[in-house]
Amino acid sequence: MARTARKKSNSGIYHIIIRGINRQTIFEDQEDCTYFLQILQRYKEISGYGIYAYCLMGNHVHLLIKIGIEPLEQVMRRLCGSYVYWYNLKYQRVGNLFQDRFKSEPVETDEYFQTVLRYIHQNPIKAGLVKRVEDYPWSSFHEYVTQAALVTTHLLLDMISDDNQPKRERFIEYIRENSDQECLDIDPEGKQRLTDEQAREIIKQACHLKNAIDLQQFDPHTRNTYIKILKERHHLSIRQIERLTGINRGIVLKA
Repeated sequence: MARTARKKSNSGIYHIIIRGINRQTIFEDQEDCTYFLQILQRYKEISGYGIYAYCLMGNHVHLLIKIGIEPLEQVMRRLCGSYVYWYNLKYQRVGNLFQDRFKSEPVETDEYFQTVLRYIHQNPIKAGLVKRVEDYPWSSFHEYVTQAALVTTHLLLDMISDDNQPKRERFIEYIRENSDQECLDIDPEGKQRLTDEQAREIIKQACHLKNAIDLQQFDPHTRNTYIKILKERHHLSIRQIERLTGINRGIVLKA
């Protein structure tokens, strides 16, 4: 079946999601997150795009960007290609890390721009990682409330400004507001019994590993034995094991 053509944005602004292949974790530690942000900064200067928001989750990334010199597809090839090369070298793996096709949606109005930006920053709360948006370290929230280094903050701050309230104070209030509005998202997977952070720690301890993805390195018999333990003793879901270890769903299912 032919792929649906990507919708073009008249404003040049897109909400983008990059996801790990087989829902694999793409950020194992702080160094991984830091390096991805460095790549965003590097290609921002080369490709001429603007960044309004970002949020690095365990197995996916949300971006709100405005395309500049280079088209969207070229920008994403640069970002993904650079990170995959570094990640594979660090973790001694080969092959794809990201799902073949990133997801995107055009952002054409001020109202939807505000909605998407709040949605991106609230992502860690909805995923059960934190209770307050300010407690999550890997989003652009902190650039809005302290000092912007990577993101352009004035567009959103001007939109929601109130003459009776400082802009950054208004921003915090706006981002904390409950919102049921839906935006582009990864495919729903249902609620998990454990957060990914909890499940990752279980995998590392139960399998005696430094990183969850290292489970791929075992011989098939040992690997399958550990997978069975994770499913039956620790009650990790098939999708969660698949996502955190990068092991094919069929293998996890049969183990």
